Amino acid sequence: MTPAIRDWLASEHLPDSYARTALPVAEQVATAIAIRRSRSHHLLVVGLQGVQGSGKSTMAALLELLLCEQHGLGAARLSLDDLYLSQAERAQLARKVHPLFVTRGVPGTHDVAKGIAVINALREGRVPLALPRFSKARDEPEAVELWPILRQAPNVLIFEGWCIGVPPQPDAALDQPVNTLEAKEDPDGVWRRTVNARLDQDYARLFAQIDMQIVLRAPGFEQVASWRLRQEQRLPGGHMDASAVARFVSHYERLTRHALNVMPERADILIDVLADQTPVLVRRPA
Repeated sequence: MTPAIRDWLASEHLPDSYARTALPVAEQVATAIAIRRSRSHHLLVVGLQGVQGSGKSTMAALLELLLCEQHGLGAARLSLDDLYLSQAERAQLARKVHPLFVTRGVPGTHDVAKGIAVINALREGRVPLALPRFSKARDEPEAVELWPILRQAPNVLIFEGWCIGVPPQPDAALDQPVNTLEAKEDPDGVWRRTVNARLDQDYARLFAQIDMQIVLRAPGFEQVASWRLRQEQRLPGGHMDASAVARFVSHYERLTRHALNVMPERADILIDVLADQTPVLVRRPA
């Protein structure tokens, strides 16, 4: 383990068990990414998908570091979360389309055009470039002057998010609500059908930018609330309690269950995340 990786583990307040379990997995994944990148001189966009609380952000940061430290590659990270619309923009969407769009998370609550523009700029080597950031604690985009600036064009972009690469559902799957929130607040299906249409349209164009797909597979949807609550409690400032988290993840339930069903077979690299958040490498490219 290099001093840089040891310092990073300490700065993230990660236990020794994370280094023992996650680091060997991340090293194998970073090697697979480096091999894939060696076949082309162009930017490699790596999609990293997993449910809320599965450790996507931590894994993305570790992969970024390993690609630099062990493979001499320049890497950058972009989160789908960093493309969230502001509260005012979501409120406008809620008034015009459906009240449930006031809550961030589902397709329709991101600035997809911004994400595509960032990736295109990186593909074209247009640096320096400011990468967007979003504050979950304030539920607002960070001020532009606080965005980190990339001064060198990266070889690899790690694009992480809970629905990265997820395809739309078949229309017939939208007929019945999956939980109480849908049954009571979206009885006619306008919200879920709009979400699905966005997945089939502009989100599909965004996800088409991905060259290599990594999936973190959770044990099941039931694990999401406890992971998300643990994640929420780490945020600075106020945070949601258990009942608020339960309602919040209800917005994600439909597509999370869908992703758990369809994403493993779409993955170039599949990693199982156990209930204790230990990652186990299941499949990597030959």
